[in-house]
Amino acid sequence: MALLPEDIIDRLIQMERRIQALSTAVNTRPLFNEIRPDPEKPQPTKPVLRVFDAHEHELFADDLATGGLARPWLQLMPPVDHLKEAKWPSTTSTSFTAIAQSFNPIWQPRMRLAMYTKVSSGATGQVQVMVDGVQFGPTVAAGQTFDHTGLLPFLDFGTKFGKVMTVEIHARIASGTGTVYAQPVSMYGTQT
Repeated sequence: MALLPEDIIDRLIQMERRIQALSTAVNTRPLFNEIRPDPEKPQPTKPVLRVFDAHEHELFADDLATGGLARPWLQLMPPVDHLKEAKWPSTTSTSFTAIAQSFNPIWQPRMRLAMYTKVSSGATGQVQVMVDGVQFGPTVAAGQTFDHTGLLPFLDFGTKFGKVMTVEIHARIASGTGTVYAQPVSMYGTQT
């Protein structure tokens, strides 16, 4: 058997050690679904998780006191009497009139809004939603459910992030005389 020069054997031994070290490192990497503090550093408090987007907006933060989310804080709809339309926001106007308004922080680029609409007997009506003065979704005939998910009508979401938007429900009588009613039942932000 031919003898190999010593430097080739040394190189093979070094390569074998490197491969073994890489294999060990790959198999001992931390889990991706868990965040752990650095074991080398003392931890007087629990680790804080903060996630930022490319524009340095804080997208996500944990709540240190009790756990769960600190940011984004998610707005919840208040309970409403959705069975008695007489208690719903309403109008008898024949031109589009704001009948309900809310102010909401902008965390996601899209929004879903669902609401019931009604019109009194003998009349027809229409209902639409405005976000910062720009129509969001279709105009629906009163009596139909408005249920729309779409991009918020902003030219530059990055500059609006974290600011407050105004959401208004507008309604009008289209023909006859009577009252148009609208009651939001679900509204939340969502991703693109």
